[in-house]
Amino acid sequence: MQSSQTKFSKIFIGYADCGTGGKIDSLLDEFDVQRLPGAHCYEFFAGKQTFAEIMEEEIGSYFLTDFLVKAFEKLVWQGMKIDRHPELLPIYFKHYKKLVYLAQSENLELQTQAHEIAGRLGLVYEKRVTGYGELEHSLAALAAT
Repeated sequence: MQSSQTKFSKIFIGYADCGTGGKIDSLLDEFDVQRLPGAHCYEFFAGKQTFAEIMEEEIGSYFLTDFLVKAFEKLVWQGMKIDRHPELLPIYFKHYKKLVYLAQSENLELQTQAHEIAGRLGLVYEKRVTGYGELEHSLAALAAT
């Protein structure tokens, strides 16, 4: 990181916090590097206000993005070992009521996959086309600082 700081006038990280509980910010502060705002990509893609509304409407919402739809089998189904231990499914997902697909694109194949995932998980399906949410605004703000 330090060698990069001598080569570039600005460096920023293209991730929201994504579950580090603020630890990513502590690390980035050491190097005077900024990151995209937000607690996680769901808030980032949906926008802070919309994300808060979704959570207010149903706190038991499970979120997918285009990336997570594509990687669901590997990251969730196999990664959480549900493929080998189906008895884990109701344990992991017992508090969820709804699957909210935050679509970055109008991709019919991904929409179909997301809907099928909701069925596999026993959740009500909801699609919201968010595009890339606050990405353009956030990148412009980071570049301006």
